[in-house]
Amino acid sequence: MKKHLFPLFLLLFGVNAQAQQDFFAITGKQTQNITFNDFRAIDAVNGTSGEKVFTADSSAKVFSQARRGIVAEDKSSYGNSQAITLAALAYDSSNNNLVYMPMFSSNIYVLNPQTKEITLVENTVARVSSCDINSHITRMTTGYNGIIYAVNNAGTQFLEISKKGGQYVVNDLGIIKDDPSNGKNSFTAMETGFGGDMIADSDNNFYVFSASGNVFKVLTKELKAKFIGKIAGIPDNYSVNGSAVNSQGKIVIASAKGAALYEVDLATLHAKQLPGEQVLHIYDLASKYFVNDKASNINAMATNLDIYPTKVDEHYINVHTNKNMKGYIKLNIFDMSGKNVMTQDLSIKDTSVDEKVYLKGLVSGAYIVNITDESGKAIFNKKILVTR
Repeated sequence: MKKHLFPLFLLLFGVNAQAQQDFFAITGKQTQNITFNDFRAIDAVNGTSGEKVFTADSSAKVFSQARRGIVAEDKSSYGNSQAITLAALAYDSSNNNLVYMPMFSSNIYVLNPQTKEITLVENTVARVSSCDINSHITRMTTGYNGIIYAVNNAGTQFLEISKKGGQYVVNDLGIIKDDPSNGKNSFTAMETGFGGDMIADSDNNFYVFSASGNVFKVLTKELKAKFIGKIAGIPDNYSVNGSAVNSQGKIVIASAKGAALYEVDLATLHAKQLPGEQVLHIYDLASKYFVNDKASNINAMATNLDIYPTKVDEHYINVHTNKNMKGYIKLNIFDMSGKNVMTQDLSIKDTSVDEKVYLKGLVSGAYIVNITDESGKAIFNKKILVTR
């Protein structure tokens, strides 16, 4: 569902290849009913399908986290790894996995797209009832901190799915309530706020795109959903069922009813139809990108401060500054739980320089690089992925 200033390839082919690897969809069969067909890569710039990663007919090998072994699932149930009602998806870029949930079930599944192995996370926190549409989990995405988040239709459960000690752990963060200014555009009402999908921004807040086309900003600290408007430029009967951010920082939405993909400008909420396939049945979208990722680096860009690479397979990163910077800066690295795992002071000379910073003892995973100036003011934030 509902997934950094990642370097772009210079060639168009390179951009398309990248998009094929980090933008995914749950697609359905050519029917108006919800019937899962496959997980597939999506070219979210050109609106076309890529490789099918896993299908309803694939042979599924499911490992139970709780029972620590392979389990046999009832394929006729709503709570299996290939259930017909799959409608919530997130891309865990830290582990390169797809995390998803069936709509009528509390089960969480983690699919490795390369090995096709599936981990079942028996979730006792979510209170999902098959006969209560309010309780169904329909929105899911990865937060900027690398943790997976999911919300049910009515906003009465806001789930946090994190990985600790090699095990997935689920917490309920509470009830998301309407901002008083919402009026008739309620986040918790079926006609205005149910269904759809959500995306995250660089401040770890979320935007929920409801099936009706209404957009709400969810402030995680306050657990309030504020109505910010309705998408313009889509057909009146367009059901918004998937949303994700593409490699160009634009929001892409999709419908389960067999329709085209649209690109949405978050500032204006105006939608532009993408070329490519026009009758895709998409139940959810997921990517590794975030809304307003550049906003956190406004000061950094003004001073031409940057780090590279963001995907680290060596033992170091480079900190780039230009001749307009001088003095001292402090580099901090935080893990996804917010723990400071490394600090280093850097002296910036009155010249353009790339300073090599060795990453001491960092295990594979996602981290946030934070840089502060001499006064302690944060002037730079960027996410890196250590893969060595």
